[in-house]
Amino acid sequence: MRRFGAGVLLLGLAGCATKGQVRLLEGELRAMRIETARRDSARAAALVAVIGLQQRIMDSLSAGREALRTLDVRIQDDITEVQRQLLQLQELTGQSQRRLSELKGQIDARAEQAAAAGMTRPAPAPGDSTMAPPPAPTASADQMYQGARAQLTRGALGTARRGFQDFIRTYPTHALIPDALNSVGESFTVEAPDSAVAYYTQVVSVHPRSNAAPTALYKLGRLEETRNNSAGARAYYERLVREYPRSDLIEVVRDRLKNLRP
Repeated sequence: MRRFGAGVLLLGLAGCATKGQVRLLEGELRAMRIETARRDSARAAALVAVIGLQQRIMDSLSAGREALRTLDVRIQDDITEVQRQLLQLQELTGQSQRRLSELKGQIDARAEQAAAAGMTRPAPAPGDSTMAPPPAPTASADQMYQGARAQLTRGALGTARRGFQDFIRTYPTHALIPDALNSVGESFTVEAPDSAVAYYTQVVSVHPRSNAAPTALYKLGRLEETRNNSAGARAYYERLVREYPRSDLIEVVRDRLKNLRP
């Protein structure tokens, strides 16, 4: 429009202007055209630069997305490998536990065989003082109890159970009888849970004022949890809280109650 207006003006003034004035006006028009062309060129160069920058940004985004896809694939592969290794560890752990159980069973069986052999050993002939062994000293209550406790700690469940049962038969009125009953129940927990329940229940019913009674209730609750019997476990825990509010197990039992499934 500017050029058109200048041309019209030039034509309009051509009739009345001198040649010098016309040449001056033409020079101004050429300068204007040159300036306009320069500005258009600058705008085109800026537009090309913007388009190039946009393309580089798009290329960077594409490369970033590809890198993320590659990283995701690697992470998934790593997770799969970790899961596979965990499965292998679980299998190895299960085999080790089975092997330990077999070894414990063999040790207990040998101990029982040795005890049976000692009981069936023939007695010396009467009057043969050279063959008569000296009378075996009777173990004290503490010795019997601690010996059985040591066997339980070692994991020799059968040997420990017999030791506690001998202690209960030999010293039926001893103060540690409730604890011994709890220990016998503990030895039955895995292989005969119903027998464990019978011994724990005996502690609560026969020795309700002993310190072992709340422990027995707690063990009963834990046993029911392993059976997925939340209602039974809750009943034992609530009885412990109700009947033995000063027990050292109160806080533990309250936490168990919070975590029980409804």
